[in-house]
Amino acid sequence: MLTALDRKLLKEVADLHDHPPGAFNIRKDGEGIERRSLPGIEIIPKKDKPGIDIIVEAGKTGTVHIPVILTSTDLQDLVYNTIEIGEGADILLVAGCGIHNPGSGKSQHDGVHEINIRKNARLRYVEKHFGEGEGTGQRVLNPKTVIRVEEKAYAELELVQIRGVDTTSRVTEANVEAGGQLVMFERLLTDGEQFAESVMVVKLSGAASAARIVSRSVAQGSSQQIFKPQLIAYAAAKGHVECDSIIMDQAVVRSIPEIWAEHGEAELVHEAAIGKIAGEQLMKLMALGLTPEEAEEKIISGFLT
Repeated sequence: MLTALDRKLLKEVADLHDHPPGAFNIRKDGEGIERRSLPGIEIIPKKDKPGIDIIVEAGKTGTVHIPVILTSTDLQDLVYNTIEIGEGADILLVAGCGIHNPGSGKSQHDGVHEINIRKNARLRYVEKHFGEGEGTGQRVLNPKTVIRVEEKAYAELELVQIRGVDTTSRVTEANVEAGGQLVMFERLLTDGEQFAESVMVVKLSGAASAARIVSRSVAQGSSQQIFKPQLIAYAAAKGHVECDSIIMDQAVVRSIPEIWAEHGEAELVHEAAIGKIAGEQLMKLMALGLTPEEAEEKIISGFLT
């Protein structure tokens, strides 16, 4: 039975009011509490370690939700998930973790997702992180995602962390084969003393493969952010890295994009910018009747959308 708090956390990380549609697995405080497989989409608990195997048959379309919620303090959860998207399948996969820490101990979730997207398949992957709680204990999330995009397959990743997470270290590794495409959108907001690091290593190993990495972040208070995307082309491939940050108060932002070509016909581009909110933007919104605080929030919301 899902509690009111469970439903609130599910709303934050998966935009759900109740049980997810389609196939799903809900994990709470280190245990799987509810699970549903469907014909052609099977969710199987691992036998040798915590986590699940998700097997999607060739040509299958549908949705899969695998949210994690933590509602206890002094808890460290580690999970390993393996996801097989069959040839020609088309799947929306919604992951994410919501932490409500009510005490002084640390609440931490570390997740490792290994995703194989087979030939001509399509995957849209959404991962949202959220933290809250009246306790003084830290809320920690450390996700790692390893993706293989096979020939002419397509993967789109939306990685979101907006407020509430004290410390996070995200690692994303991808290999894109011939004709495959990978698009990654990352949105991040930190405040107070929070720390966030995002490391991406994307390898374009096949001819006519392509990747686009877009990061938008806002750093407030005394928070710190580190963004390190690395895009490597081993073939006649195309890639683009774009990272823009708004820095405020006493925050620190480091952006370290790297492009690396090992083929004479590779085309790689990177752009990076860090700056403050433009004064003319604030003035324009304040002229429409918004307070300085409301104008600032409006600009931040639009930037991260």
